[in-house]
Amino acid sequence: MIQRIQSLYLSLTILLSLLFLKGSFLNFIDKSGSVIKVTFKGIIGDKGGEGVELIEKLLPLSAFMILIPALSLVTILLFKNRKIQLWFSLSLIIIVVGLIIISILYSSIVITQYDANIIPGFKIIIPVMLLVFALLAYRGIRKDDRLIKSFDRLR
Repeated sequence: MIQRIQSLYLSLTILLSLLFLKGSFLNFIDKSGSVIKVTFKGIIGDKGGEGVELIEKLLPLSAFMILIPALSLVTILLFKNRKIQLWFSLSLIIIVVGLIIISILYSSIVITQYDANIIPGFKIIIPVMLLVFALLAYRGIRKDDRLIKSFDRLR
């Protein structure tokens, strides 16, 4: 149901993760001045006037980036079965934590391998916001489940 607060949190998770898919979310600049971007497709090197080249594909990162909105949507649609919805939201939290860990791993690889510095941007905080919204959704689902169980005890 959309009127439940956890549905709002999961919808925000979907919107933020779709925003996360578009464009680059980690930008680096190396000593020569060329920009290295981590996108959905992989690590892309932009050498200014020379063009853009795909340096490395990042399949695990891409898989996590696709799983997050899909799992959030499935979790919203499972509103009738709270127990399964709890499991799906918990797995969403685990996947978001995995995305954060993989992002940190790839950013450290780019920093050490290309001797680059990170360029701060808005999209750097999106995985943390995804984690917060996933945790809030889990808490809302658990709260609803406890409320329904307390009503069942009263019957």
